[in-house]
Amino acid sequence: MTITTTTLVFSTTIYGIPKAQPRARAFAFKGKARMYDPGTAEAWKGDVAAQTKELHGKNLQGCIKVEMCFGMARPKSHYRSNGIDLKPSAPKVYYAKKPDADNLAKAVLDALTALNVWGDDDQVVVLHVVKKWADKRGGCHLTIYTINENDS
Repeated sequence: MTITTTTLVFSTTIYGIPKAQPRARAFAFKGKARMYDPGTAEAWKGDVAAQTKELHGKNLQGCIKVEMCFGMARPKSHYRSNGIDLKPSAPKVYYAKKPDADNLAKAVLDALTALNVWGDDDQVVVLHVVKKWADKRGGCHLTIYTINENDS
């Protein structure tokens, strides 16, 4: 039997406007296929890098668990005319719109991989992603654990 425990490595809130990792695009040039990555998530990845400085070069080994709770800023149309109270018709908690949760997570994981937080994001074996409405500021609450497997 395997007993799995986790050890907290890092927890913080990254402020900014969460953006999804875009799909790679292809085009033909002089009869050859070329690939490029649209840079739409680069500002968000920069926010992730700037606000996780203490993780740079940590190079975590083994299995990793990552939890992300994305807060998406509400538009003004969700509020009453006083700008404080929510309209009754406004969604209460969860953000059930684009961008997709998996693409939001991929942008953060790619940014952390580029910073050598771990060798590769294939080490992330447990990934928990939530998208919620944020009242004021957008961002992502990020928590990283290492997973310790002990036989008993």
